Amino acid sequence: MKEHIPLEEGDYYVSKQGYRVFTEKYHLKRGYCCESGCRHCPYGYNAKTNTRN
Repeated sequence: MKEHIPLEEGDYYVSKQGYRVFTEKYHLKRGYCCESGCRHCPYGYNAKTNTRN
């Protein structure tokens, strides 16, 4: 089971389309790459090639 990480200010913002977009700060706090092609992925994952840089 994955650990629940409480959200803090700066962990995300709401896009113009109304989606919650997680920041690099949140991804680093979470501690792993989910391989979903997140906009601010600090782990270098590329969804198009399914690889990490």
